[in-house]
Amino acid sequence: SPNGKTVASASDDKTVKLWDATNGTLIKTLAGHTSTVYSVIFSPNGKTVASASDDKTVKLWDATNGTLIKTLTGHTGAVGSVIFSPDGKTVASASSDKTVKLWDATNGTLIKTLGHTNAVYSVIFSPDGKTVASASYDNTVILWNLDLDNLLVRGCKLIRGYLKDSPDVNQEDRNLCDGI
Repeated sequence: SPNGKTVASASDDKTVKLWDATNGTLIKTLAGHTSTVYSVIFSPNGKTVASASDDKTVKLWDATNGTLIKTLTGHTGAVGSVIFSPDGKTVASASSDKTVKLWDATNGTLIKTLGHTNAVYSVIFSPDGKTVASASYDNTVILWNLDLDNLLVRGCKLIRGYLKDSPDVNQEDRNLCDGI
């Protein structure tokens, strides 16, 4: 956990266990997955635990009392890796279904699906949360740019001259990148 007091473990017995980091005693068992749990992580504030499983789900748990908050469904293959964004607002999951899914950590809604050509076995956020890296059995690591403001600035930089000078651009579109 972020405060170093609790360790979370994922298990083949379909559970997540929370352990006291100082003496190794079991604090709580989180049961609810129907298959092997491959990955577990605390949210940056330590209040939530996310677990990824062979049962094709990600589960969000209350780290204090162990209750299930939400089950994230949508993957069609085993989910092998899960991570919170640095601000704790987004959860990313990697699956054998060749996708990375980005979820709203507050309400569990799917934000975006990113794709590879083979199973994805690992996912992580950059420290600033503006990039997601995913590693796949397709022998690639893809860096996904989540910084939409930066993407817009770069895009406008590329097309600004075209918008201003091309006779093919409608008058009302010529100023699309103004102020960006």
